[in-house]
Amino acid sequence: MENKIINLGIFGFGVVGQGLYEVLNRTKGINARIKKICIKDPNKSRPIDSSYFTTDKNEILEDPTIDVVVELINDTEAAFEIVSTALRNGKAVVSASKRMIAENLPALYQLQAENKVPFLYEASSCASIPIIRNLEEYYDNDLLNAVEGICNGSTNYILTKIFEENLSFATALQQAQDLGFAETDPTLDIEGYDPKFKIVILLLHAFGTFVKPEEVFNFGIHHLNDFDIQFARQRNCTVKLIAQCRRQNGSVSAYVLPHLIREHNLLYDVYNEYNGILLESAFTDKQFFVGKGAGGTATGSAVLSDISALLYNYRYEYKKIKQNNQPSFTNDVKLKIYLRYKTPDQVDLAEFFNISEKYESSEWRYVVGTINLQKLREAGWLKNKDVNILVLE
Repeated sequence: MENKIINLGIFGFGVVGQGLYEVLNRTKGINARIKKICIKDPNKSRPIDSSYFTTDKNEILEDPTIDVVVELINDTEAAFEIVSTALRNGKAVVSASKRMIAENLPALYQLQAENKVPFLYEASSCASIPIIRNLEEYYDNDLLNAVEGICNGSTNYILTKIFEENLSFATALQQAQDLGFAETDPTLDIEGYDPKFKIVILLLHAFGTFVKPEEVFNFGIHHLNDFDIQFARQRNCTVKLIAQCRRQNGSVSAYVLPHLIREHNLLYDVYNEYNGILLESAFTDKQFFVGKGAGGTATGSAVLSDISALLYNYRYEYKKIKQNNQPSFTNDVKLKIYLRYKTPDQVDLAEFFNISEKYESSEWRYVVGTINLQKLREAGWLKNKDVNILVLE
């Protein structure tokens, strides 16, 4: 596609679609132009000329002059249908839909191979941080041990406001929603589903292993209360929602859980809507990436970077899948946790390998100890709003 103008067909014109429009208009030297934008509601007022818009998806999918389909919608099923149709029609595709990608990775991998067209989705994982490209190009061998970090800007914004400005959870959430960092329904963010979809995608590019999102345990910050915040402060720590995948002894584990983070940890100083990712490998120890993880232009810039890469016929090579020594997935790992609860019947302390600290008061109790992730997953304690956990470093 080099040296020619790429015609783009875009699905969705929300925060990210408008962000892409803005960065595309302000970036000189990228030979790409928007030909059509498919939207659901034709009557909504939009900041650009109405001639761009259509409600008929086939105006993009069946137009032979459109080279690249950019998928930026919220509807998971519709997004998968658009992406798979576009790939079958021989069009390159760029997407930011982490849930759709995470839930359909094997099929999307197959579609790229069968139709010999690239599908790029850097914007799906950490907005402005080029993490997938780094895992694909720089870490294309088996020396990587772990990928972990903050990859949800909304929850990080909320936690920053709680710990740095003493705001209540409700006020901080409202602010995040007002700024467009959190959705109107914040469930996917605050319960840890959004970072789980991202870690499923990163796990494939890091280790070559396909994992279904439902196999990965996620628990967010929705049970965090004043007692937990006090516990963290007394230890000079902060709380961050961490997504992690790690290889050990030929298998790989992954989870999303709130962590107690000490000041020496590089993730301690990742504030507001920023994301931070730590890569750990055999010979380079730790490498750290930080960048904006929410907001239209931050995500739009990642989408634009993928469009730009297509000008040079870039595609993911998925080398680790082809190496045929993928680690198998497991939840059989030990975690050191703080477990807070109200009454003894809400938890079963016999599930712990060991307990190093116990506390009881008239209102709250907690223990600090080591437990198996699989046991924690099966226990179901965390369905009770009086129960919360924090992973200790």
